[in-house]
Amino acid sequence: MQALVSIIMPAYNAAKYVGAAIQSVLDQSYNQWELIIVNDGSRDNTDAVIRQFSDDRIVYFEQENMGVSGARNKALSVMRGDYFCFLDADDLMPTNSISSRIEKFRMEPNLSFVDGKVIYKNADLSEILKIYLPSFNGEPFDELVQLKDTCLFGNTWMVKNEPNIQYVFTPGLTHAEDLSFYLSISKGRKYSFVEDEVLWYRRTGNSAMTNLKGLENGYVHVYHLVKDLGVSTHRLNYLKRRITRIMSLSWLIDAKNPIQSVLSFFRMLRL
Repeated sequence: MQALVSIIMPAYNAAKYVGAAIQSVLDQSYNQWELIIVNDGSRDNTDAVIRQFSDDRIVYFEQENMGVSGARNKALSVMRGDYFCFLDADDLMPTNSISSRIEKFRMEPNLSFVDGKVIYKNADLSEILKIYLPSFNGEPFDELVQLKDTCLFGNTWMVKNEPNIQYVFTPGLTHAEDLSFYLSISKGRKYSFVEDEVLWYRRTGNSAMTNLKGLENGYVHVYHLVKDLGVSTHRLNYLKRRITRIMSLSWLIDAKNPIQSVLSFFRMLRL
């Protein structure tokens, strides 16, 4: 019997793209899945688009707006899968996204996470902007603490649903929520990847840089999470330096706000 894979899709004002995202799941070569869509208080016709699809494997919820973390938590609380992964409502799953990762789990049953290649595309999917392929095998926790890009694009990990693990996003967190989530579940567990495409990431113009305060709050949360998880002082200080540099430069270069850059520098030093 095939393993069940839960695909978690938060949707907020996603009417323009959510239909294509759902169709990409329906087109998967692997059929044993459930798609849990959480309409997170959309004000456009996201609901109407979703309801056009009729498939018993699609589970649909509506809730007042709670942000991406709240929407994912709703789906995580009801999922039934042996494995689970995330798909944003404006992205697409290539046809073998599920099957290639499930096969990797089958071949290496000691794995808890399987990732894969990500293709960045423009909004209408007519152009490839960038290709990301992980380069790490092993326990990913230390890689994440160092903010390396060897194993974290974003929400592309397929996760084995193991007992006694709490799968929950920090409520209200708007940035660095993926990093925080994977840090909370990765210690002592193993990661690998496939070279197949697992996600087409659609660049629509939205960016974390449009809300640098939210990004800073996300990194502060990550710092305290890592501290609570008991990493070495050396690793913690390294993380602090990385966060301080990222935020100072983001305020200076992206926001062109030198005053906030200096203030952010001193806020990070007080961590």
